[in-house]
Amino acid sequence: MIGFPGGKRPSWRRRRIGPAFASHGMIAAAHPLTAETGLQVLKAGGNAVDAAVAAALTAAVVMPEMCGLGGDLFAIVQPPGQPPVAVLGSGISPRAATIEQMRAAGDGTHMPLDGPLSIGVPGMVHAYGALLDRFGTQPLASLAAPAIGHAEQGFAITTLGWAAIDAFAKLILRCPATAAVLMPGGRAPRPGELLRQTDLARTLRAIAADGPAVFYQGDLARRVAQAVQDLGGALSADDLAGHETVLEPTISTTYRGYTMHQTGLPSQGMILLEALNIVEHATAEALAAGDAGAVHTLVEATKLAYADRLAFAMDPAFGPTPLKTLLSKPWAAGRFAEIDAARSAEENAGGVMADGDTTYLCVVGGDGMMVSLIQSVSSAFGSGVIAGDTGVILNNRVGRGFSLEQGHPNLFAPGKKTMHTLNCWSMQDADGVPIMVGGTPGGDGQPQWNLQMLVGLIDGGLDVQAATELPRWSTWPGTDPANRPNPYRLEVETRLSDETRAGLEALGHRLEPMGGWGAGGAAQIIVRDPATGVLAGGSDPRVEGLALGF
Repeated sequence: MIGFPGGKRPSWRRRRIGPAFASHGMIAAAHPLTAETGLQVLKAGGNAVDAAVAAALTAAVVMPEMCGLGGDLFAIVQPPGQPPVAVLGSGISPRAATIEQMRAAGDGTHMPLDGPLSIGVPGMVHAYGALLDRFGTQPLASLAAPAIGHAEQGFAITTLGWAAIDAFAKLILRCPATAAVLMPGGRAPRPGELLRQTDLARTLRAIAADGPAVFYQGDLARRVAQAVQDLGGALSADDLAGHETVLEPTISTTYRGYTMHQTGLPSQGMILLEALNIVEHATAEALAAGDAGAVHTLVEATKLAYADRLAFAMDPAFGPTPLKTLLSKPWAAGRFAEIDAARSAEENAGGVMADGDTTYLCVVGGDGMMVSLIQSVSSAFGSGVIAGDTGVILNNRVGRGFSLEQGHPNLFAPGKKTMHTLNCWSMQDADGVPIMVGGTPGGDGQPQWNLQMLVGLIDGGLDVQAATELPRWSTWPGTDPANRPNPYRLEVETRLSDETRAGLEALGHRLEPMGGWGAGGAAQIIVRDPATGVLAGGSDPRVEGLALGF
């Protein structure tokens, strides 16, 4: 069974001996308290969506650097015996903002990366409600209780939590409301110290009592908008009031007989699917080798998929993206033919069209329902702005995501949704049976690391834990406008063999060593054996999370 032990033994030293196993339900998440919350809900009789929402709410409290309530959310829900559904929870740019304002606040070429003008309408809270309305069985009030407790009573900061606050102290200290919450006394709470967020607890209580609508309409929405405007931002109460979550069919492709599902526009799920289509033209044996040639093929395919995203993809409300063509097998064949097996490409243009920080968790219930969920405030601590006395950390998705290049499909416009790095995936076997969910945070690293893991699982025969521990690489820049244009470099973990790294350099890749485990990501994967219902979970040891089941 794919993802279970018994295939190829990794050539590197593992951090964890193997996957976690269970048969009644499982969650894999990047923070211990997030995983604990989801497991409690499953044990109490909640389904996978209930557990995912409760866990995500807890993550919004205990991982403020990643996913405060002012962020966005994308998910795939796979109900038993039904088609998967994509949940797209991202918001528009403020309608009152102008491109001239953005040019003046940025550097003229790039958007303002943080601060009040970088903020878009948060979609996360509304998406929680949409998930529960469509698929849930438990009331929001009970599912929010663990998150409220962690906010009100405090939780012990982890080593990674302390490191994030310490590293972004300058951003945090710019906004007095943010500093008061995250750096009380002017310093980051040390590992093991309690972080209390009483304002956030009150906001969560209001949402739990009256539903997600209070975040978008009424007094709470007005206070969020006013706090942003007081700092010079453009977000309005009307922007919040008009927000809706989109539920639609997933986008998909096949790879070696498996069907891969992804979140659609404005997410970047298309990148992973196109990259899989491209590398499918290489043999499984060649990719499973993991040598310089294999990595080179994956890297070059990723560059081509990024180029097509940059050239063609946009908010569907502002124009068409030719997804049918970009995700077709003939298109992928043409792009594969452009890969030079002997040399790294220095530039990649979009194909010629004949007349486009974060946390991830996944849950599988005992009935087979699967949830793949990713949520984020975008960069670490998002905009750096906590909205007054609400305790809500607001995203910087507008500032990070849009381009100011005239004619670009992702050009900033008022009321537009930016293309989004968030994406998550699920998998069905050749008989159409759902067998796996997975994903990782990491901005433009997401499609690359998901590609590496899927190739490792399908072509390399790795188990789900080994797949999360693969020595990682990532090509930079990806799609973030702030990083472009720049020459390509290939960031690699030094657990890649000396021979592989030397081979990559000989192919023209500019390598940047990232230490043994330093390339980033916090991957989580759960696979289910349809014959027995047994679950196997893999959790990335680069972070502090784990897979828990019962």
